[in-house]
Amino acid sequence: MSLSTIVYPVRDLAGAKAVFTAFLGTPPTTDTPYYVGFTVDGQEIGLDPHGEQLVAYREVPDVAKALAELVDAGATERQSPRDVGGGKLIATAADPDGNVIGLIQSVS
Repeated sequence: MSLSTIVYPVRDLAGAKAVFTAFLGTPPTTDTPYYVGFTVDGQEIGLDPHGEQLVAYREVPDVAKALAELVDAGATERQSPRDVGGGKLIATAADPDGNVIGLIQSVS
């Protein structure tokens, strides 16, 4: 298991898409009005026009279980597990300083 996805909050999705296309040297693999994603060396780099802060997501086998373990350790649940399409479930928690921790599960 590793960090598999990093999502940047952006205000100007079109502008950010142009900059990240130049920076990463590849066009987006996902391009929608609510999310633009790039896959580079197995790493997903996402742009979220509705995001509040940068979130790194760790791939886990069971997103609900991993979220419960974080809460038991002192994290605060921010978003319960939800289906975001493309065979992915995500959830987020915050550490005691308010930093967002992301969890992602691939489902078949």
